[in-house]
Amino acid sequence: MSLVLGPVLRHVDDTSAVIWVQTEHAAEVEVLGSRAGTFEVHGCHYALVTVRGLAPDSTTPYQVSIDGSPVWPQPDSPFPASVIRTRGPAGTDQTRVVFGSCRFPRSDDPDLDAKLGVDALDSYAVRLATLPHAEWPDALFLLGDQVYADELTPRARRNLAGRRRSADHPADEVVSFDEYESLYRHAWGDPEIRWILSTVPTAMIFDDHDIRDDWNTSAAWCEEINRKPWWRERIRAGLVSYWVYQHLGNLSPAVLADEPDYQAALAADGDRWPYLVDLADRADTEVDGRKGLRFSFRWDLGRSRLIMIDSRNGRVFADGDRKMLSDNEFDWVAGQLENAAAEVDHLMLGSSLPWLLPPVLGNAETVNEIAAGRAGRRAWLAERIRQAADLEHWAAFGDSFLRLSTLIREVATQPSPGPATVTVLSGDVHHSYAARADFGACTNSVVYQLVCSPVHNHVPAFVKPLFVFGWSPLLGRLTGRWARHRGAAPLPMSWTRSAGPLFGNTIATLELTGRNARVLFEQPRDGAALAIVADLSLTGHTTATSSAARPTH
Repeated sequence: MSLVLGPVLRHVDDTSAVIWVQTEHAAEVEVLGSRAGTFEVHGCHYALVTVRGLAPDSTTPYQVSIDGSPVWPQPDSPFPASVIRTRGPAGTDQTRVVFGSCRFPRSDDPDLDAKLGVDALDSYAVRLATLPHAEWPDALFLLGDQVYADELTPRARRNLAGRRRSADHPADEVVSFDEYESLYRHAWGDPEIRWILSTVPTAMIFDDHDIRDDWNTSAAWCEEINRKPWWRERIRAGLVSYWVYQHLGNLSPAVLADEPDYQAALAADGDRWPYLVDLADRADTEVDGRKGLRFSFRWDLGRSRLIMIDSRNGRVFADGDRKMLSDNEFDWVAGQLENAAAEVDHLMLGSSLPWLLPPVLGNAETVNEIAAGRAGRRAWLAERIRQAADLEHWAAFGDSFLRLSTLIREVATQPSPGPATVTVLSGDVHHSYAARADFGACTNSVVYQLVCSPVHNHVPAFVKPLFVFGWSPLLGRLTGRWARHRGAAPLPMSWTRSAGPLFGNTIATLELTGRNARVLFEQPRDGAALAIVADLSLTGHTTATSSAARPTH
């Protein structure tokens, strides 16, 4: 009996941990005396093992057994034993989280791998293996594009050749669940990645490439893609695989116990694929202006909290509206923010898409949305530009952008002691930066947009000047006036760049100590060792950004 993929350490709290595995056959999986049977999806087998009764503030090495036979750690592994590190008491005032997005797998094509460069998460894992547990992060946040379903490696394309059931399927994109399973096995099978996922609690949210580039950009995009004969199979496979590989592990044991879809899948006999197809259809379909499944979730980390927002599948286009989230899901986010205001020192919002873009680009997206919403040929042209230039971030959903900004302002202006910081952690845009939002003199919380992208991908040379000019203060003011002239609603804040733009493979670390916060951006340099390229105190005034990177140990 073999372990196909995993273990992946997911939600961890003071006394429990959730561990995800994929096995070769139906089996019973055991971790630290806790057992779970596998469930089958399209001939593949998965288990979530909930380990309970762990001591708070403890570090416990663990093994994985399948039907009584040890399968992890692997006997020839060069890495230390995988461990579960639980949180301390609720008052613990130190949290370290690592985050990033857009990780293309190693391709085994020398030219492509040279173009992609060194994987920043690989480099981080290698360094982590040499550090004492006290210096390990409390969590890893993967903010989109864990797999690239529409941009395949040469090996993945070769694997598809000759196996397709239909000539209608695109030659360079996956369609079926089996093909998605192969993608995850490739992306998560890298030895460094497999080890770090086994030992650092990991939260995940998807972005467009997990399904397809520009996924849910607009109503017109959805209408066009739904006419393709292979799309229904593709969206079902993409959403079911996301639910199995990424979403379930985001949930705490208490939430899983009350999660009707998960409990129904466990209770069903045989292959759960037919049931999960219905789940995917509910997740994809708008009914009365809402989606049938919520992928947004919350993690508590001592005196810090993450509220992860699904800014991809959560979109709705009912009755001509454009919303990043349905009203009921936005209400859920608002409730989480309201509760956090009096309970935490640091509030983190996760969104695969940046809330605050370089101002020039954000203003362009706002104007594009206004133009596309009007009748006539200009609307058709604006829609074509929107899809070609990926103008579909928060700024391109004006009402939702304003609502999220207002919610953040309400948290940031809470009477003391509210959160010391509110940070929005994002990816997607293939450059990294920190931007500080200014809501005026009444703000009690420091508010930042922190973007880390990509972890491992190519950044085309032609886009770099666009991102640099996107931060031009003069162009920002001019395009802001243009947006207001075209009818854009006034925003409750302005924002300025504090670090970046940084280009190249990057991993970021947010360090929260007491009511202080600091973010570091690191990139692989000679020999793949990480070096600091930006170091910013969010609660002070010290900024260090340099092209002459500092090595880290």
